[in-house]
Amino acid sequence: MTIGVLGGGQLGRMLALAGLPLGFRFRFLDPSPEPAAAAVGEHVRGEYRDPDAWARFADGLDVVTYEFEHVEPDALEWLETRLPVRPCLRACRTASDRLEEKHFMLGLGARVAEFAEVNDLTTLRVAIERLGTSAILKIRREGYDGRGQVAIESRAAAERAWDAIGRRPAVLEKRVPFQRELAVIAVRALNGEIRIYPLVETRQSRGVLASALAPAPEVSEALRLEAEALAVRVLGALDYVGVLTIECFEHEGRLVVNELAPRVHNSGHWTIEGAVTSQFENHVRAVTGLPLGSTEPRGHSGLVNLLGEIPRLHRVLSVSDAHVHVYGKAPREGRKVGHVTFNAAAPALVLERMKHFEHEMKTHTPEMERIR
Repeated sequence: MTIGVLGGGQLGRMLALAGLPLGFRFRFLDPSPEPAAAAVGEHVRGEYRDPDAWARFADGLDVVTYEFEHVEPDALEWLETRLPVRPCLRACRTASDRLEEKHFMLGLGARVAEFAEVNDLTTLRVAIERLGTSAILKIRREGYDGRGQVAIESRAAAERAWDAIGRRPAVLEKRVPFQRELAVIAVRALNGEIRIYPLVETRQSRGVLASALAPAPEVSEALRLEAEALAVRVLGALDYVGVLTIECFEHEGRLVVNELAPRVHNSGHWTIEGAVTSQFENHVRAVTGLPLGSTEPRGHSGLVNLLGEIPRLHRVLSVSDAHVHVYGKAPREGRKVGHVTFNAAAPALVLERMKHFEHEMKTHTPEMERIR
């Protein structure tokens, strides 16, 4: 069986690394001349909006999935008439539009930040009057890792903010005074079976995930049950197949949904070494109709992203139980070029190893958040 993946970045690469031992082959559609995933599968170079590229990509495939949600909807629609596409087009469309996503979550009874639709400078000013100036303006589509977002600090800043996002359709979100950020990672099989990983605590720097702890510490039973129920509702409503990530804020002991990611996710990279079955293998299992694997953790795990540059490997590997993943991407400021995970029997040991790593790297830049 050959699995087609729209996108050839590190997520596609790690999907293939999980699927190759199961006997699957992979093909990636990506416009880059040499994407990260090209090392582990066939690369079809082409634009996501090019019908000729769709045809070259689809020829001989058994199933299609995607590694990012901002793919061309017409491409998914065209592919769905010829091949199984998992997750489905509806899931991609819902998660790739912040406004549609928020209305979808409200319809399921979930909590989201107060928001207003913004289509021009006038509606932005009206939204600021209603929500206040402790707010963030976010483009509706194609925003990720902090891109396409501008903080609103005063009413006078409205025009500058509107210009900064390129005068594109957007939403204004009132800031949530959260205690921490959490991620819910779940997987649903073709037969409807659902498995859910432990909640993950994530820490951001400049809108980019910098580090994570799994299972998240000090999670109450009520919060765990709320997260699991939320995942089940979302997966069922979308008739979803594959891995889904729900990024949330913890506010007063409850979850406020920030956004959905209909794919494997950075906050789940710890599962490669830290869970019985990684998010990548479970996604491959789900989209190919195989039984799901256990999502139980193997002790406790920490994740640190490598942003902008790859440190010398002998220094990283001098840290006890460090596992390095290098993506094969050219270093660039702020770019995710790899990650390191740490595993131990107790959370304190994980934090100790993450601090040791930080000391070894002597990293105190904004891109690598200090581990507390």
